[in-house]
Amino acid sequence: MSQTIVITGANRGIGYDMARLWKARGNHVIAVCRSSAVKKGGEDLHDLGVRVIEGIDVSRAEDVQTLKQELGDTPVDVLYNNAGMMESETLEDMNFEQIQKQFEVNTLGPLRVTHALLDNLGDGAKVGLMTSRMGSIADNDSGKKYGYRISKAGLNAAGKSLAVDLKDKGIAVAILHPGYVQTDMTGHTGHITAEKAAHRLVQRMDELNLDNTGTFWHSDGSELPW
Repeated sequence: MSQTIVITGANRGIGYDMARLWKARGNHVIAVCRSSAVKKGGEDLHDLGVRVIEGIDVSRAEDVQTLKQELGDTPVDVLYNNAGMMESETLEDMNFEQIQKQFEVNTLGPLRVTHALLDNLGDGAKVGLMTSRMGSIADNDSGKKYGYRISKAGLNAAGKSLAVDLKDKGIAVAILHPGYVQTDMTGHTGHITAEKAAHRLVQRMDELNLDNTGTFWHSDGSELPW
């Protein structure tokens, strides 16, 4: 049965590959991005045959409201909050404006989008949050990257609260680390391709239900420490 899938940050990397995979499964995919002009392999989102909503920066309240207006009362079966950014601060090279921007995009952005689309999410809907193992406090043994770590730890906390608050509405939430992926964000130095990460993440969303909602997962299916 065809579902309606909304993916933010869908114009490249893992988001692009998830859009492609979900579309290939016969779903109606709504790809949300700031610009579809960033191409992967010479193609852009429009070549996938998905609906593209451009000009959406998830850190901007007015853009998220525009997204809400574009969707109207369209029921959404899966909302995958993929849009994110990573910078690299150290104690010797600290940039608080950069940290704040990462918090606005990585933490408040997914929360803002999910909150705005609550009326579109009905009983049985699923919400995916693209977090990172770097948001794990227990797993941090290398320091640095203050903005990214803070913003993803904050997203993990928000995701857990969403899982609790949305459970009675029949909506499940997954908090997902994609793995170390060969994308622009990692300088293409990862262990797995964006396509493989996308396959794993789609599988995790398939397995998501009200019994395992609120779990912090690696895309390979293993559970991660908070």
